[in-house]
Amino acid sequence: MLLHFYKMNGAGNDFIVVDNRDLSLSAELDGDTIAALCDRHRGVGADGLLAVEPAENGADYKFRYYNADGGEAEMCGNGARCFGRFTAHLGEEMAERVTFETIAGTLAADMVGENVRIAMSEPKDLKLDTGVKIEDLEGDLHFLNTGVPHVVVFVDDLDETDVVEHGATIRFHEAFAPAGTNANFAKVLEPGHIAIRTYERGVEDETLACGTGMVASALIHHLLTGAPSPIQVDVEGGDTLEIGFEKTGDQTFTNVTLAGPADFVFEGEIEI
Repeated sequence: MLLHFYKMNGAGNDFIVVDNRDLSLSAELDGDTIAALCDRHRGVGADGLLAVEPAENGADYKFRYYNADGGEAEMCGNGARCFGRFTAHLGEEMAERVTFETIAGTLAADMVGENVRIAMSEPKDLKLDTGVKIEDLEGDLHFLNTGVPHVVVFVDDLDETDVVEHGATIRFHEAFAPAGTNANFAKVLEPGHIAIRTYERGVEDETLACGTGMVASALIHHLLTGAPSPIQVDVEGGDTLEIGFEKTGDQTFTNVTLAGPADFVFEGEIEI
């Protein structure tokens, strides 16, 4: 069959987007097919696939996200912004706000000029300095689940950090088994402004951006330095995104938001 798809990117994190509101694609989109579609040599090429499905619990839509290896993940911040931009155009007029159900909870996306601002789920499972040590990597490893699990380590030289080697070591470390974790390497540019590079679980490589990783890194930066909301985050894709939050306790947060670009690239059809 021919699959009609859209290609989108959020700060360089790129996605295949399909409209499955009638659920006609559910049987076709198995893990192997999704992995083949995301293959950059033999398929469309993407960091993951987003499927729009009918809501089950009162939101506008249901968000399904699959990593490039075909495995479903709880959440993806950049994917959520693209999902919000895409679904905002599904009605007769563009919606200024859409809500959607994810495994990590129900989220909202607001169209803010050229950007999309996502209201994220509340972070959990924070652990400052996990005690995990990685050979040839200086810095404490901090952990925070921002919809999906993330390790954050601050480094002095971000450009020279071996993101793939260290990221894979952290991703598969026994301390984060069995689910594994994403790994973020961050550098403070100035108070309230950081740069990050991310190794993504499921992609098993460095990506140009990771929304939930930006959130985790920004909140850890706040906890370590006291930098106030909002925090600016530079990513490898060349964009600067903004993380907003309210602190509700010593180490708890609410009203966490992620704002940045979400762009249509092209649409097409491919045989599956």
